[in-house]
Amino acid sequence: MRVIGFDPGTATTGYGVVEGRASRLRHLAHGVITTPANSELGGRLKKIFEEASGLLETFRPDAVSVERLFFKQNVTTGIQVAQARGVIVLAAVLAGVRVGEFSPTEAKTAITGYGRADKRQMQEMVRMLLGLEQIPKPDDAADALALAICQVQTGLVQRRLEGK
Repeated sequence: MRVIGFDPGTATTGYGVVEGRASRLRHLAHGVITTPANSELGGRLKKIFEEASGLLETFRPDAVSVERLFFKQNVTTGIQVAQARGVIVLAAVLAGVRVGEFSPTEAKTAITGYGRADKRQMQEMVRMLLGLEQIPKPDDAADALALAICQVQTGLVQRRLEGK
């Protein structure tokens, strides 16, 4: 099962591509989609959509994983993140790829076994699970890899339950 995880944002959207078979995970790629700070929101969303679509075409995943939004304090920032998330989901749907979504707590639990793990713990576990020499950078890409791992694990369990 191949999954692209996306950690959406209008300035920086992280992505991570992971493949999983049985209990083995393999890192394929990670990075960020960045948009210029002086761009209008529409231009930023267009760039995120186009680059996400390109990643979907390049890697041909079985699923896409995105973070479920959780508003703590800054609703304005949350709305912009929601818009970036929306164009990623649209790109996946147009590519015929199913979308999974996970809260930060669900991803932390899946990766570390502890829903309140800190960022450093998450990054170190992502590094270990994927057999990487160093923690993936930047943070947005590491978060996207964590989301992809979460989707792979969930998808593999679902396939076993369905007898596939």
